[in-house]
Amino acid sequence: MDHTNHVRLATTELTPAMLEGATVYGADDHKIGTLDHIHGSGVSGTAVIDVGGFLGIGAKPVGVALTDLEFMRDEDGDVHAVTNWTKDQLKEMPEHKD
Repeated sequence: MDHTNHVRLATTELTPAMLEGATVYGADDHKIGTLDHIHGSGVSGTAVIDVGGFLGIGAKPVGVALTDLEFMRDEDGDVHAVTNWTKDQLKEMPEHKD
């Protein structure tokens, strides 16, 4: 996916209502997971990403800093995130426990 023309979200738009459910793309520009929910508030929060699994079954939740993700809106208005993490790196992280 070419993100060059996508609009970066402003800090004020980084709310759970806006971000939860967003697709997360990794360093290789492939889908690596879905943002399940956010702990904390603002840019100091933690994004809990469901990684792996199939259709949401068997996915492993991992936590990364919101600052590790760049959120943007595509031409259709859909919000997604881009990170330097790979799917394998996220799978190696410890499971996030609520």
